[in-house]
Amino acid sequence: MKSNMASLKQVSPLLLPLLLIFISLFKPSHAGGIAVYWGQNGNEGSLADACNTGNYKYVNIAFLSAFGGGQTPQLNLAGHCNPSINNCNVFSDQIKGCQSRGIKVLLSLGGASGSYSLSSADDATQVANYIWNNFLGGQSSSRPLGDAVLDGVDFDIEAGSGNHWDDLARSLKGHNSQLLLAAAPQCPIPDAHLDSAIKTGLFDYVWVQFYNNPPCQYSSGNTNSLISSWNQWTSSQAKQLFLGVPASTAAAGSGFIPANDLISQVLPAIKGSSKYGGVMLWDRFNDVQTQYSDAIKGSV
Repeated sequence: MKSNMASLKQVSPLLLPLLLIFISLFKPSHAGGIAVYWGQNGNEGSLADACNTGNYKYVNIAFLSAFGGGQTPQLNLAGHCNPSINNCNVFSDQIKGCQSRGIKVLLSLGGASGSYSLSSADDATQVANYIWNNFLGGQSSSRPLGDAVLDGVDFDIEAGSGNHWDDLARSLKGHNSQLLLAAAPQCPIPDAHLDSAIKTGLFDYVWVQFYNNPPCQYSSGNTNSLISSWNQWTSSQAKQLFLGVPASTAAAGSGFIPANDLISQVLPAIKGSSKYGGVMLWDRFNDVQTQYSDAIKGSV
């Protein structure tokens, strides 16, 4: 095998300087995908609309907003459908259509305004059994989204305590070790709700919310706090790490990153991580308004 220098000798003298500059500028980076939350605004279009853009690799159906503590679990898809009259199963074929495009579709638990908690390890097991039978590979006569089998479960836990989410993760993986698990912690470390769960090492995707958290987010052109926090998160037990950002200024109280700044300043600083998985957007409705994913998809 010839050495690199031997190979370089065969390059035209006119091209050699340019080649050397290219080699010196090259930094290893990892191609990623875009994850998006869908379900919390009836004006965001259908699930099929979201998947048909070709912009997303992962879609989180949001939210299973009430569960645990003995209560009857409730799916809340805002203006899209009403689970109480069983008309959310209209999305079954759309889920299958997304999956046929290679898109992973997950059920998101929690949210910022849900009514949920886990009172014990046994409670976590009961919730896992419900999710498995009603949304995943199990059997139930009352599957809210019909017979479509989702690819996994996302933990967007923003209320209550941090207790027993690790038990829920273990119980879900106990049904099927290939089940995808995702988590959406806030960027301050440790996350108040999901720290123990993430430490199980069972989470395939961790899309960290780098917004509404001034100590660890982008602010007025300054990326230092965000990148410093990202570098800390790379030491977590997440298998893949995603940069969670709002898709518009209206999508969050703070932390919006203009697409040009994301592409030129943030992504080059984080894509070198072996854990880099891509970008998570909150949410589909805001992305429709700004076309944020269109602007960044070629750089993620």
